[in-house]
Amino acid sequence: MALLDFEGVQAQECEARRGKPDAFYILGLAYSTGQGVETNLVEAHKWFNLAAMKGVVEAREKRAEISAELGPQGIAEAQRSARAWLSQLH
Repeated sequence: MALLDFEGVQAQECEARRGKPDAFYILGLAYSTGQGVETNLVEAHKWFNLAAMKGVVEAREKRAEISAELGPQGIAEAQRSARAWLSQLH
């Protein structure tokens, strides 16, 4: 994957609003590695969760890795964030 800068992240967020599973996954990668944004494992989990819901197998694996680091409270926060993001689309 190419390195993302802030503009690249913004472009992926636009694609995510269009429901593009690859954009969800790329945003998860960005937030988990700090590419173009500050590292944020809760945000990364949120994006990987959304990608996994759309069938991106790799996102399930990454979500599981991050879940081990976040613990139950972090996972719950990420899930709330994913639900809130989805509710904004409707």
